[in-house]
Amino acid sequence: MRLRYLIKKELIEIMRQKELLFLIFVAPVLQIIILGYVVSTDIRHVPVGIVNLSAGQKAQQIIQRISHTPLFRVRWVTSQPVDYLSHFKKGAVKSIIIFREALDKKRNLLKYPEVQILMDGVDSNTSLIAAGYFNGIIKNYILNDMSRHGQKLPLQAKTIFRFNPELRSINFMGPGIVGFILTILTIFLTATSLVREKEQQTLDTLLMSRLSAFEIYIGKALPSALIGIVDMVIGLFVVVTWFGIPFRGNPLDLALTSLVYVTAILSYALLISVLSSSQQQAMFFAWFSLLLFLLLSGFFTPIENIPPSLRFLVDINPLRYLMKIIREIFLKGNGIAYFWKDLLILCGISVTLVSISLLNFKRFISK
Repeated sequence: MRLRYLIKKELIEIMRQKELLFLIFVAPVLQIIILGYVVSTDIRHVPVGIVNLSAGQKAQQIIQRISHTPLFRVRWVTSQPVDYLSHFKKGAVKSIIIFREALDKKRNLLKYPEVQILMDGVDSNTSLIAAGYFNGIIKNYILNDMSRHGQKLPLQAKTIFRFNPELRSINFMGPGIVGFILTILTIFLTATSLVREKEQQTLDTLLMSRLSAFEIYIGKALPSALIGIVDMVIGLFVVVTWFGIPFRGNPLDLALTSLVYVTAILSYALLISVLSSSQQQAMFFAWFSLLLFLLLSGFFTPIENIPPSLRFLVDINPLRYLMKIIREIFLKGNGIAYFWKDLLILCGISVTLVSISLLNFKRFISK
């Protein structure tokens, strides 16, 4: 009964701050939509220059295919040699494709032109993806042309993409964005809760009440957990309906994982709040921790790319396990039987953080 009133008091205190309500319920939706379009590894409208030194029709047909795909934007086409390095330095194009007449050993003109692809390698990821698309367009043209003449390759590789056949990066990034937004809300709301009580000199009132240390701890954590879960549900609805990301798993598995993760993050945030002497200090520690959680979670880069010397930080990062599990539930439809080890590790991290946080909280209120 006493705990219920404390939770109600915390919720009322949050709801009274109209500016905070916008940040809690509206800002996350806007962030998910904006990040869904911005945090994407898909490439579109890559600026391309074409040098056509071939007089054959085949080169012209390939150029037409490149011009009509949304992946590339042909800035210019010329039949004269150009200073390729100068164009790359100016940044006007990211790629230059050169078509030349192809000759065999006897100097006979071949049917298909020689194609050279020059890429601006400053953005290595875009360069590799774009080069792959160029090769795919040229290869498909040659195969279709051979098929029209009744010719086939003796051996052809066929690639099948499972779980994300359209290779949409938003399908991979979207669930991760929801997990990241959940982390932002819960860690910032909770990290300033106890510090705010200290600065407003209302913490003594709680300590003088009949509430135990554990009840105060739970009363501070549950409102933030409730708001975080509500925002996560809203975020999942947005990514499924707005971006059309398939949800193939069991919602109960996702709910269980989210509950364990929220417990871990809230415990860590309360530990920050206990150790901080001001709201500004708590916000600084929360923001610093948030960046580490994000960069070591596999959200932007694969975990395998992280140096082995820093891998221990990845292994104790709770966001890493949420990212992995939520993506498996969304895209693969996996159940606990497939990710129970990750969930078990997340439970261990959660129990450890709760123990450390509660121990420091009891020491804090006993002073």
